[in-house]
Amino acid sequence: MFDTKVAILVRDDLAVWQKLNVTAFLATGIAGAVPEAMGEPYRDAAGRSHARLLGQPMLIFAATAEMLQRAWQQAIQRDLIRSAYVRAMFETGHDAANRAVFAREPADAPDLVGLALYGPKKDVDKATKGAVLHP
Repeated sequence: MFDTKVAILVRDDLAVWQKLNVTAFLATGIAGAVPEAMGEPYRDAAGRSHARLLGQPMLIFAATAEMLQRAWQQAIQRDLIRSAYVRAMFETGHDAANRAVFAREPADAPDLVGLALYGPKKDVDKATKGAVLHP
């Protein structure tokens, strides 16, 4: 049905609150980077308007550190739209600090705890090969 795909990979060894936090932040990264992927506003039975959601499913994968690094390299090679969350971001309290710690990470091997990808389905599938859906 869709020729694009959204995949979010999250470290499998994080605390539950961290997994949820990372997933939420990464999803907003994709929504912000690809506004055309957003659906129309929702309306309830009373006619009230509610925020738009992404117009296609997002698959959430549990991943090891090695899987995240492989997906990172594949995403860069395939020029996929990506949002990333590194371990140091757990220690910050706002967006500017997050960007600062991210900028200090090694460009080829950041300490990823989460990665969201958007792009052609076949390319996202190749980048996420070996990862399993989060339980």
